[in-house]
Amino acid sequence: MNIFKSLFSSKQRGVGVELTSERINVAHIRKQGQKLKLETLASVDLPEGAFQEGQILDPPAVAEAIQSVMAESRLKVKYATTGIPGRAITRVIPVPSELDEAELRSMVLDQEASLYLPFPRDEADVDYQKLGFFVDEDGIEKVQVLLVAVRKEITDNYIDTFQQAGLNLNVLETTSFALIRTIREQLRQFTPQEAAAIVDIGFESTEISIVVDGIPHFSRTVPIGTFQIQSALSRAMNLPPSRNTDLLQGMTVPTTSMDTVGSPQPITGTPGGGNPGTAAMLRVLGELADELRRSIDFISTKGRTWRLRSYCWRVRADPLANLMSFLPSGSVCPRVKLIRFQRCH
Repeated sequence: MNIFKSLFSSKQRGVGVELTSERINVAHIRKQGQKLKLETLASVDLPEGAFQEGQILDPPAVAEAIQSVMAESRLKVKYATTGIPGRAITRVIPVPSELDEAELRSMVLDQEASLYLPFPRDEADVDYQKLGFFVDEDGIEKVQVLLVAVRKEITDNYIDTFQQAGLNLNVLETTSFALIRTIREQLRQFTPQEAAAIVDIGFESTEISIVVDGIPHFSRTVPIGTFQIQSALSRAMNLPPSRNTDLLQGMTVPTTSMDTVGSPQPITGTPGGGNPGTAAMLRVLGELADELRRSIDFISTKGRTWRLRSYCWRVRADPLANLMSFLPSGSVCPRVKLIRFQRCH
């Protein structure tokens, strides 16, 4: 199974399945001439604890939910495409350019991979993609290779769970790669010297990727998502805890400025400035902004000459539309762009 295979490269008729901690989203898309047509879009809630932090913890429950949403949507297919959120190790590594394809594969999978993995090589499913050529600081021509690895127990669990649901996985990739491919047209406007920060805010975590020329050069997952924002809001309003984030739909994130250490400072006159619920949301969002700042600073300390030109967000709740206001003033990003993707319902 090729992690980098395009969603539409397979000839089998199938569906796209998104697994999150709160629900499963299913989409059926077909080509219509040169365009794509969304034929089916459906969701079903998942039991608490069935899927957490990118791992399927209760395969029977997840398989049953997939079968349920497929039956309700009257989808009769045998193949599916899905992504693994937040569990992949990605690295861009240099290798000698004179290697043929067989030698390159052997070097990357059998030698180089073990140097970059935080777990044993035999416990990982590894794939790679050959990128462009470059000349290093010693004047030697090399080729860049994008390396991707996920623990084998995680990928095996995905494959087994989908088989329990009556589906064969013909594409299993990382959700960050899928999101990059989704906005590839927007990313093409940047030069190879310009970077974009892609921030995917999920239910219980956020994936941050620094992308240059369509390639993720840095990725990390932070444990802050809509659930943490909802929980802070519930505590501040003395409401019982809930995994349902509908409460966020009734809130609005006020425009704020950032002080020198990244703490949100409500702008005078902002509606709800004295609302404890709003203040609780601001604290969590301030922490998320700090994590984004740390990611950007990490890349900067690596001696990269890229210039950050864009922030791209995928948000899971309407009130988060003002998240751009949490970016620090005087940021290295002179031109900010907001790209919003609505959650499937």
